[in-house]
Amino acid sequence: MLAGVFAVGAGLGRTAGPFDWAEASAGSSAAVPQPVAAPARKPVSRPVRLSVPAIKVDAPVTPVGQARDGSVDVPPLTETDQTGWYNRGAVPGEPGRAIIVGHVDSKSGPAVFYRLRDLKPGARITVTRADRSVVTFTVDSVEYFDKANLPAARVYGDTGPAELRLITCGGTWLGGRTGYEDNVIVFASRTT
Repeated sequence: MLAGVFAVGAGLGRTAGPFDWAEASAGSSAAVPQPVAAPARKPVSRPVRLSVPAIKVDAPVTPVGQARDGSVDVPPLTETDQTGWYNRGAVPGEPGRAIIVGHVDSKSGPAVFYRLRDLKPGARITVTRADRSVVTFTVDSVEYFDKANLPAARVYGDTGPAELRLITCGGTWLGGRTGYEDNVIVFASRTT
């Protein structure tokens, strides 16, 4: 499983990481399946552009990794028009849940995912990859989650059908290290 949610300094919360899940499993009396070596995947071109016409998003995608606290990193606060693809997870269009994050706002105003909460089921999302291939997703739902109760099993994973998660902050501004109280998550499935 993949790590965390977001950098606390950006106002995005943290949830269970892979080591948290391993520790929880260790205390369980149920048998834990042993990992099986997965077949090697063909290298896939990384995402470079995200388009969400329903909310007028056409933005560059830059790779982001893991923050020092074990959460998913985000683009710099100075780059409010960029999105960040979690490069330790699935590539958009490949098996698993690809994650693209973006800021909701900044001190100077709205940011790239300001209108993410306005998306409706059925809306189209396209991701262009560096090899110029385009992958299309359809929005299944848009949901709010308190940062302390993020459903990690629904958000993260590198197996199963190709899905996309767009994530930003939402809810009430609490300030301090917490930032916003919620995360807004778009759940989308690959259509082409």
